[in-house]
Amino acid sequence: MVQVLQARDATLRDLIDNFGLQRAQDSQFFREWQENLPEVTELERQYLDKVKAGYLNLIEYPPLLEKTIQFSIVSPILFLADFFLPPFRICAEESSEISDEDDEVAIRGQIDILLLKEQFWLLVIESKRAFFSIEAGLAQLLSYMLANPNKDQPGFGMITTGGSFTFVKLTHGKVPQYSTSKIFELRNPGNELYDVFQILKQVGQSR
Repeated sequence: MVQVLQARDATLRDLIDNFGLQRAQDSQFFREWQENLPEVTELERQYLDKVKAGYLNLIEYPPLLEKTIQFSIVSPILFLADFFLPPFRICAEESSEISDEDDEVAIRGQIDILLLKEQFWLLVIESKRAFFSIEAGLAQLLSYMLANPNKDQPGFGMITTGGSFTFVKLTHGKVPQYSTSKIFELRNPGNELYDVFQILKQVGQSR
């Protein structure tokens, strides 16, 4: 009988034991978030400053829920990055399922935001409530990324709580491997949404 797990309840241990997932040790594995990033124009900076100001205003009126984060923080950044225009397409609440080789364990869930470029899954985005940690969404995001049917190319994902962002890269091959970027925090001096925006643009140009 197949054991069914909900993606929101999956742990890294579940993915390691049932799907062979490994954390990449090579520092060169995930360079896309660090190198050759596109410039951010002054107009884009002004827009992103407003998004940050909006977030700082929202957290003064809790609770800040997932849908609010998607609507007020994630969507404006995706709009600015031109991800609502061809060749991109955005799907929300997309169903996802993976099974181990022996069909003994299945993980099911719904992807918050799936960004496609032509027929490829370009980016999977998982948003969590503001009081959640990034770590709380990592296994859930990776379970969705493992379900990507395009296993011959790297997959990318992003987790955000609204005030924190991190990016994930996954490759399949004989053994699925993943690595994460640093965590970008809106509470830090300056505006680290500039970095988030640059990485999103970089990922969008990667295929």
